[in-house]
Amino acid sequence: MTATTTPVDEPDRLDPEPAQASRATRVLRRLVPAAASALSGVLLYVSFPPRTLWWLALPAFAVFAWCLRGRTWKAGLGLGYLFGLGFLLPLLVWTGVEVGPGPWLALAAVEAAFVALVGAGIATVSWLPGYPLWAAALWIAGEAARARVPFNGFPWGKVAFGQADGVFLPLAALGGTPVLGFAVVLCGFGLYETVRRILEARDADGILDVRGIRRGAAAAAVLSVLVPVAGAFAARPLVSDEAEDGTATVAAVQGNVPRAGLAFNAQRRAVLDHHVRETERLADEVKAGKVKRPDFVLWPENSSDIDPFTNPDARAEIDQAVKAVGVPLSVGGVVETKDGKLFNEQILWDPDKGPTSTYDKRQIQPFGEYIPLRSFIGLFSSDIDKVRQDFSRGGEPGVFTMAGTKVGIATCYEAAFDWAVRDTVTHGAQLISVPSNNATFDRSEMTYQQLAMSRIRAVEHSRAVTVPVTSGVSAVIMPDGEVVAKTKWYTADTLVEDVPLRSSQTPATKLGVLPEGILVLLAAGGLGWAVTSAVRARKARQG
Repeated sequence: MTATTTPVDEPDRLDPEPAQASRATRVLRRLVPAAASALSGVLLYVSFPPRTLWWLALPAFAVFAWCLRGRTWKAGLGLGYLFGLGFLLPLLVWTGVEVGPGPWLALAAVEAAFVALVGAGIATVSWLPGYPLWAAALWIAGEAARARVPFNGFPWGKVAFGQADGVFLPLAALGGTPVLGFAVVLCGFGLYETVRRILEARDADGILDVRGIRRGAAAAAVLSVLVPVAGAFAARPLVSDEAEDGTATVAAVQGNVPRAGLAFNAQRRAVLDHHVRETERLADEVKAGKVKRPDFVLWPENSSDIDPFTNPDARAEIDQAVKAVGVPLSVGGVVETKDGKLFNEQILWDPDKGPTSTYDKRQIQPFGEYIPLRSFIGLFSSDIDKVRQDFSRGGEPGVFTMAGTKVGIATCYEAAFDWAVRDTVTHGAQLISVPSNNATFDRSEMTYQQLAMSRIRAVEHSRAVTVPVTSGVSAVIMPDGEVVAKTKWYTADTLVEDVPLRSSQTPATKLGVLPEGILVLLAAGGLGWAVTSAVRARKARQG
């Protein structure tokens, strides 16, 4: 009788479970970080207005840090893109309210590419000492790039804009949105690094062994959490509501629109009529002693899409409203010059002199107010024909002198851009107005996101901010970021409030782009250090 044996090299006779387990482990190792990156991006979105869950930004970046640490730059690129999509897809859904999902998906995909590059950079520097510092600087560098390219940038979704209700808010007065955002991201990455150091120091029984903690690394991790928080509390004295130059009584008019969406543009005369009627109602209430007489009145962007300089009826209506209320009024108009250029313009209208000064919007919205690469884009979409004529850009900061008060103008979309608000203050603005038209976006979160930006700007420059909007939500904001009055959706209403006038400048106003520049250089230095170290290590192995 011949004994039989099973050859060890026959794969069909081997137990398949170890191989299957190995494959499953490899799949999980890829899927878990990918899912965690996308979900942490969603968590960052949830931290933004209209919710007041600002603190969720910290665990969002802590989880993102876990996903990226120790990865290759290629893995970081993919994980960063997933994080960007998880964050930006829900954040920017309002861009497709009236035009469908195409523009929304395209915008989110392009903007997420910047986050992907940041993810690659963070993965590269994740081996360096002080990892949270370099990672946070890289994030701000990514935001700086997004705010400038393409098509003059799209800074919507800066981390700072989600912190209007947070403890870090005073840092806006110290170094603007870059320093505020840097502190939040640094704290999130520091939170992860602190937890990681504690877990690594446990012994075999899971008990913390302090002897296993590297003191320098642990101190850096803890400081990454404590320094931003301490800095925010130290910056509190920079936030003040003191009326350095007295007070002004401001009226922000919300006339309302006949209907929401893109179709409101077809009702241009009705929109103008609504704002005239609401202003005349304000005048009647002032005469009746029901409302305090304002020093000046602010209308929203596009409150008169009929050019009052070429249309006598529109001019007469506005003039009638201004004379009724008896104080200077800022009108949001669409104006075409003699040479055929179209401007989104704020017009200062005096009850005695009529229209005097004007401000032309400088940061105009791509694919909304103008179509970049029109002939090329037209090959893929006929929707660009809805913007029949491109708006032109203004060239000078807008500061109106209204009843002796210098009012800085940053029209709607401009509130997202640091420079567009800052230079009104450096040109003497004692308060800031952000006239806006959100009717195109119906009841989406866009209005609340933009309102949060105005709250950040109030603290950043220590100025009261008014936000007159066509359809809501209009608001009056104090220099500490508090909203003291606001309107309801799609309701004709007027906010009349006393606001402090201020002329001193915060460090953020004085420093301008310097803090952002320093953080970008810090990011470049960390990335250069990591790449140089990697090259040297490779040469050492080869040698």
